[in-house]
Amino acid sequence: MPTYTAPVRDMQFILYDLLKIDQYSDIEGFADASPDVVASILEEGAKLTQEVLQPINLSGDEEGCHLENNAVRTPKGFKEAYKTYIEGGWGGLTGDPEHGGQGLPYVLGIAMNEMCCSANFAFSMYPGLTHGAIDALEQHGSAELKHLYLPKLIGGEWTGTMNLTEAHAGTDLGLIRTKAFPQADGTFLINGGKIFISAGDHDLTENIIHLVLARLPDAPAGTQGISLFIVPKLIVNPDGSLGAFNKVVCSRLEEKLGIHGNSTCVMNFEDSVGYMVGEPNKGLRAMFTMMNAARLGVGVQGLSMAEVAYQNAAAYAKERLQMRSLTGPKAPDKPADPIIVHPDIRRMLLISRAFAEGARALAYRAGLQVDLARKHPDDKVRQNADDMLGLLTPVIKAYFTDLGFVASNLCLQVLGGHGYIREWGMEQFVRDARIAQIYEGANGVQALDLVGRKLSANRGRAVWAFLSVVGQFCQQNAQNAELASFIQPVANALDHFKKATGWFMENAMKNPDNAGAGSMDYLYILGLLALGYEWAQMAKIAKEKLAAGDSDTSFWNSKLILARFFMERMIPDTAVHLAKLQVGAENLMAMEDAAF
Repeated sequence: MPTYTAPVRDMQFILYDLLKIDQYSDIEGFADASPDVVASILEEGAKLTQEVLQPINLSGDEEGCHLENNAVRTPKGFKEAYKTYIEGGWGGLTGDPEHGGQGLPYVLGIAMNEMCCSANFAFSMYPGLTHGAIDALEQHGSAELKHLYLPKLIGGEWTGTMNLTEAHAGTDLGLIRTKAFPQADGTFLINGGKIFISAGDHDLTENIIHLVLARLPDAPAGTQGISLFIVPKLIVNPDGSLGAFNKVVCSRLEEKLGIHGNSTCVMNFEDSVGYMVGEPNKGLRAMFTMMNAARLGVGVQGLSMAEVAYQNAAAYAKERLQMRSLTGPKAPDKPADPIIVHPDIRRMLLISRAFAEGARALAYRAGLQVDLARKHPDDKVRQNADDMLGLLTPVIKAYFTDLGFVASNLCLQVLGGHGYIREWGMEQFVRDARIAQIYEGANGVQALDLVGRKLSANRGRAVWAFLSVVGQFCQQNAQNAELASFIQPVANALDHFKKATGWFMENAMKNPDNAGAGSMDYLYILGLLALGYEWAQMAKIAKEKLAAGDSDTSFWNSKLILARFFMERMIPDTAVHLAKLQVGAENLMAMEDAAF
């Protein structure tokens, strides 16, 4: 049976030693997040995820969700677990106090999301999607909609969804056909169908609030003609009480590779009552608020799967006996050595752990940028944080989920044949991790967004700011011989990123396919550089702690070993990606379509 232990020590290290969140105590939300409060939140979150969510992960995967008379029943134990989750106040951890939330920093929500996902990926999606709906309403909803819906969503009494995709449209939302017909009372009647709707129906809450993209009758074609609507499963009366069923039906549950404990629904709307969010034909902008929050959450899913897969693979490798070490027996009293002595086993484990711990640092840094962009009193700080968040979001979504799948797959390999067997849980981690590379915008689309939009936005302001931050760090520490083995690889990767950016500027305008052909390599270069920057900082902190005589020597030495592994075996891949990017599109586009 798989297990999970929340990495609370590492979370505290990132929050306080790396990000130094205690320096933001004058910003709304952070004043209440004292070290004692944060420690309590992390410890209680660990208990919830380890003792309540993790034990129903494997059974939830085996049972799955069931559709009975157009109503979805979740696996055994999910309703009780959700009740415990809500009664503990976890749904409102970072919510606006005006609507019943606790108002704590967004970055703490990232940490809690990581724990929930590692413990039970499928369960975590029910409250996870709700947070995206909350973000969209907070930023684009009218005062009336906020008053009516946010308290119940923040409190977890209701959940939220995103209804974007249609069978013929996929990622190209400009093709959607769902219609919204205005009524005399200011409401709209929604007609159409959506597919792949996570948590579209379930039995965890009494109401589900759908955010639906649809077209007004006179809407222009394409993405300029999309509006966003709230369409509740049950009508919400002006006093907040629940009224009649709103003709929102789950007509089918998708049979899918993983996340069986989460309902993936085909949703039908037939004269369903909807309420517009934001302005007419400006719905995509409002929905992107929700999608960007969701993309950060999906990136966290990638690191979460790497973390839990690593924990189980490492435990197995220390117990499983097979063959002898190449340098002689390490357990002479046993018939064979534990497989942890074999270099290739260690290679797979170290790739997984170096990625997970580096990704945790970058994900939490992104969470902090959300806090700064929303709450910092200085306009320039807010702008810089928003720029950084925009640049990092496609990288976190795509690079983290790609590597999360790679890490899960490597950890399955550590278990050998047992990894392939259901009862060990590893094959579930691999199956669950796979979806994250696809939904909330497939990873190839993230790479195109990075190259096509983020690279040129505001004349490249975000890119140049990131280059400046990393470049200054390298320059400031260039003369420190103790850090040379950590700084120089980052400087090399930074040079590769600059060359890749320059190559795009020279060649993408001449042939846009050059941008498409190299976009994924570009994203990987930036992902490796960003993680390298985090690892270099963590190595510096570890050196300082050891020099100061900190007693937690095992923790700090492990950080240095992992940092060195990343610098020597992972970040050098930026050179390979640069070489592939500079080849351009010719070899990809040469073959005629019919020859495929």
